[in-house]
Amino acid sequence: MTKIIDSIDLDKNKNLARKNSHEGDTMVETVKKLREYIFDNFLFTEDENALGNDDSFMEKGIIDSTGILEVITFIEEDFGVKVKDEEMIPENLDSINKLAAFIQSKKT
Repeated sequence: MTKIIDSIDLDKNKNLARKNSHEGDTMVETVKKLREYIFDNFLFTEDENALGNDDSFMEKGIIDSTGILEVITFIEEDFGVKVKDEEMIPENLDSINKLAAFIQSKKT
């Protein structure tokens, strides 16, 4: 029983460390981490030209409404940013630069 509890505590501590690991990121670092996540989870390519930072995820067919929920989970867990229902709009979430600006605005 103790091993199970220790395991749960370790997982909880890992998540807390991960959650707070990007709090001091600059805009450039935030863009880099977002690009890496989008490329790894939605584009499956290493061609950096496949997506510009201002390209719309929806217009390019890269991320659909379900995918954007995955992105929201990622930014909440990795950047420690809470996305309210009323903030789930294209102006905040529909490109790398929009996501990065949104994340930075939530941190200030």
